[in-house]
Amino acid sequence: MAAEVEVVFLGALGAKKIQNALQRILEKVKLQHFNCLEVTGIVSKRFLGFPYVRVSAHSRHIQESCYLDSAEVRRSFQRNLE
Repeated sequence: MAAEVEVVFLGALGAKKIQNALQRILEKVKLQHFNCLEVTGIVSKRFLGFPYVRVSAHSRHIQESCYLDSAEVRRSFQRNLE
């Protein structure tokens, strides 16, 4: 249901850069109030000899019902947990 979110960074693949990319993705999807994030791809490529990495992810929401709760219900549930 959620659209794919992508982040691109220049340079070689490294743990710290992946961590920063995931933080950037989490900032982008934070307002959707989903409780899970699925990383769907980490791809290293080159453009004109310069290395870059594309990290892509989808927001997910784990719940008992097969119907997605509204954003307001997800937000209130998250506040109750905090």
